[in-house]
Amino acid sequence: MKIHKIKQLLLSMVIIVGFSAKAQQPDPPGQVKGNEKPKNEAYLFAHMTHNDYGRLYYSVSLDGLHWENLNNGKRVFEDYKGHPDICKGPDGKYYIAGNTGDDAKSINIWVSDDLITWKKHSDYTPDLKSTPDYSNALQRIGAPKLYYDAPSEKFIMTWHTPHLEGTKEDGERYWASQRTLYVLSKDLKTFEGTPKRLFDWDMGTIDVFIRKVGDSYYAVIKDETYPTLYWTTGKTIRIAKSKSLLGPYSLPQQSISPNFREAPMLIPSPDDKIWYMYYEQYPGVSYGLSIADNLNGPWFQASGYTFFSDWDKYSLPEKVRHGCMITISKKEYDSLVKKFGKKN
Repeated sequence: MKIHKIKQLLLSMVIIVGFSAKAQQPDPPGQVKGNEKPKNEAYLFAHMTHNDYGRLYYSVSLDGLHWENLNNGKRVFEDYKGHPDICKGPDGKYYIAGNTGDDAKSINIWVSDDLITWKKHSDYTPDLKSTPDYSNALQRIGAPKLYYDAPSEKFIMTWHTPHLEGTKEDGERYWASQRTLYVLSKDLKTFEGTPKRLFDWDMGTIDVFIRKVGDSYYAVIKDETYPTLYWTTGKTIRIAKSKSLLGPYSLPQQSISPNFREAPMLIPSPDDKIWYMYYEQYPGVSYGLSIADNLNGPWFQASGYTFFSDWDKYSLPEKVRHGCMITISKKEYDSLVKKFGKKN
């Protein structure tokens, strides 16, 4: 009797192991099927690399999940420096913001008709000391980002600036003191007034960008407070919401990512029904992907960046660092591939 039970148990274990070995996550939602034409035809990922931080590289994708290097993994524009962020303006042109370093006094803006040839558009030097309720701001400008708001017919440019130096005892003080500032512009040549704080709540935020979906504005942020038992959302990607471009924004929702993630990027799926949120596990360790059917969540994490083809549901080139992802047309995709070529 005991031998029979042992045989049954062993057989059950073999069946379970067999099924587990073949188990697969379902493919991420949002992809088109059959001959269906995608609403979002292609994507560009403008980014830096682990070995060449702050310089401009391109990767492309047709499904928003699988990305390939262009230009044999080399720079695509030598003059650009910064954390690349690209925005399409009402004139159909593309604008990219950057700066030569966080301690640079100016934000540099370039313009392009085709994402291939970039020309200098303007430089903006914010008077950080003039920001209301932020007179102790340090002369630091982190990761400027652009968004064109069609209702107001204005660009908003955001970046983060600290107001406290770090110390040997508390290096984290510097990061916790980061606040998101913004300025408005009709043409990214002349700018309205002095920089202002975007959020009226008091917590460290970096890498903030804005998107309008439906009647709401969403500010995607990195919570820059250090994670503890009493601040579990620290160093994660979160979203705040408002009915107005300039707020007031709600307190951020719960974390979309695990801790120690930054540089979020958001794209709609090919069928335009799903959102893909990418974020970096720093320093350049890996990329994560969370998925939702609306920006209010809930979000789940897909499996990827393991470099096991039977497990990865998304893939990016190795050693890519943060930047931005945008939708592009298939024609633009073909032009970029023709110009730069994919990495062999």
